[in-house]
Amino acid sequence: MPHSRIAIYPGSFDPITYGHLDIIKRSLRIFEHVIVAVARNSQKNALFGIDERIALIRSVLKDEQRVSVDTFSGLLIDYVASKNAHVVVRGLRAISDFEYEFQIAQMNNSISHDVETLFMMTSVQYGYLSSSIVREVCSLGGNVDSFVPAEVKAAMQKKYGLTGSQSADSV
Repeated sequence: MPHSRIAIYPGSFDPITYGHLDIIKRSLRIFEHVIVAVARNSQKNALFGIDERIALIRSVLKDEQRVSVDTFSGLLIDYVASKNAHVVVRGLRAISDFEYEFQIAQMNNSISHDVETLFMMTSVQYGYLSSSIVREVCSLGGNVDSFVPAEVKAAMQKKYGLTGSQSADSV
């Protein structure tokens, strides 16, 4: 198998959280370049459109030269091949994540033996964190400062019609 120092980190990133950023930064310890690949998934009811998600990710990672942001649709395995990469990075929070991700990794491996999946356990402080939980907390006016960067918080509050004074400063 050819070696590549490029990893693909796919997901919906709706929105990107500190948990995602933790996986990206830790992946950069292993890989020369990480492509954050935002999936076009019409089955999910997204808060942010694809272009908005890409802009937010680029904004929070603007100082990281070894990360690029892209979008894809169709099979992840085809996208990985198109980028001349051979590793998919996936974050795991719990056993339930592993069951699902293991099935996807096995399917990807059965389609292409050239692609490996690297599972990274989330850091302890982000083990509970998910984009859907962050969306729910924000939609109810809760404080999301410890879950997402400031620009993501502001974008979410705008989407939900909240202003800084309407959202709780301490929950």
